[in-house]
Amino acid sequence: MTKAILLDRDGTINVDEGYTHKIENLEFEQGAIKGLKTLQDLGYKLIIITSQSGIGRGKYTEEQYQTFMQEMYKRLGVEGIKIETDYFCPHHPEKAIGKYKKDCNCRKPKTGMLEQSVKDFNLEISRCWAIGDKMSDIEMGQRGGCRTVLVLTAKAGKEEKANPDIKPDYTAQNLEEAANYIKNESQN
Repeated sequence: MTKAILLDRDGTINVDEGYTHKIENLEFEQGAIKGLKTLQDLGYKLIIITSQSGIGRGKYTEEQYQTFMQEMYKRLGVEGIKIETDYFCPHHPEKAIGKYKKDCNCRKPKTGMLEQSVKDFNLEISRCWAIGDKMSDIEMGQRGGCRTVLVLTAKAGKEEKANPDIKPDYTAQNLEEAANYIKNESQN
């Protein structure tokens, strides 16, 4: 069985510009590169799990999303960081258009993408962590059986419908601090 870090993308790894999809807007959050390196050095697989309702809302296409991700993989690869894969949910139950307007099981805080990653990578979920900047990331992780870290970037804690009963295992300023916490926890 494998251990992994299940990472939100926008606001956790890269700066969230709001429907971020243009390569020229790809900027890594402070501490993201160091944090990813630390987690990778600890033997964790790095997997991105991201809600991308901008696709469903018609703000950008799946192809534009894939182009952005290819550039992210390339830049992280230059730093020696390997992201195993990315799972994305393009749906929204109310604000999407066409085939994307549906109440799916993959939109966070639901656990569809997490469950798929467990199957695809034979993950031992009790050894996995979910890290994100929104409470929906934390709720998804907890529902799925992960420990969780909330990173306090620009949009952290500003969700309208956050579940008040959900609390992260740890709150960090950024991905680097989150990684150092996980490193300390793994040594205990």
